[in-house]
Amino acid sequence: MTNSTPATVYFAPVRSAKKQSMVGRAGRLLERAGLSEAVFDQDLVAVKLHFGEQGNTGFVQPIYLREIVRRVKEAGGKPFLTDANTLYRGERANAVDHLACAIHNGFGLATVDAPLIIADGLDGRDAVDVPVRGRHFESVRIGAAAVHADAMVVVTHVKGHEATGFGGAIKNVGMGLGCRSAKQRMHADFSPEVSAEKCTACKRCVQWCPVNAIVIGPDRVAAVDYEVCYGCGECVAACPYGAIATQWKTDATMLQEKMVEHAAGALAGKDGKVVYLSFLTAISPDCDCWSFSDAPIVPDIGVLASDDIVAIEQASYDLVTAAMGLDGSRGEGLAAGEDKFVAITGVDGTRAIAYAEEMGLGTRAYELVTVD
Repeated sequence: MTNSTPATVYFAPVRSAKKQSMVGRAGRLLERAGLSEAVFDQDLVAVKLHFGEQGNTGFVQPIYLREIVRRVKEAGGKPFLTDANTLYRGERANAVDHLACAIHNGFGLATVDAPLIIADGLDGRDAVDVPVRGRHFESVRIGAAAVHADAMVVVTHVKGHEATGFGGAIKNVGMGLGCRSAKQRMHADFSPEVSAEKCTACKRCVQWCPVNAIVIGPDRVAAVDYEVCYGCGECVAACPYGAIATQWKTDATMLQEKMVEHAAGALAGKDGKVVYLSFLTAISPDCDCWSFSDAPIVPDIGVLASDDIVAIEQASYDLVTAAMGLDGSRGEGLAAGEDKFVAITGVDGTRAIAYAEEMGLGTRAYELVTVD
């Protein structure tokens, strides 16, 4: 059921007529969006962000997170910075590497004044099954630290994405807080393929398969019974040697819908306890998971805040669409009013926004309130 009453989205444009710092303005946006009402005294508050890969520069910078942490503490909460491990074998596929990457990118305790906790644990398997009523899943696996938190502040860097077309708050919550096997389930109808060259017969996949579909064969290579396997992806997450191939090919619409269902799981039980802050700056055509940042496709726009994930997502998309493409970027030649993400990625990323509204996560109708 959709809500016909527009949600309020607060907007601080990049330029401040009063010459106010954007750091302080971002903190005040959170207050306008209802941070004090969302966070109760002694609440454990998950501050969901993307720590960025090493070499990437587009992620929301630590100076903003320190201000967000300060505001959460003033509201009585106990904040911690969090994200779930990645499925791909980059710098953030386990908690040890993930935390090292975060610290290298400036997110140390001394910098942000809050601890860092990887949501799905050491190796991506510390997760909770959360029931959802979706088209694709009856339940989704969400990083345990996020599930057990009392409240959440979602800090998003808006950008394009090669698979979903658009990366905003929904992707940050749904894909970002899904554990490693959940990410596999979102990205593909999974059928694991074992590499005999890489398999060491360590039996970790056997141990973690929930339906006992894997055995170690006489050739000392893991073998999958595909009549039993149901594509949960736990074996991919469990294998420390990359011997079980990750499947990435899927339908873009289906991927977006699966992502929304995981967002619904991550937000379950937190009605009125989540506030969103989205940065429309350094808007790159690709995800922050890459070890580089391509040139921004439009000029910096500003920062948005809301208590409605669908509204802030729609407002983000609309503001980027309304901007002119930047010369020298992949947005060059794209006019104001032209959909930048579709033009660059070839993927219509609005299905996630529409499906999130259909699932009752919020409304696409919004009122944009500009503040300084």
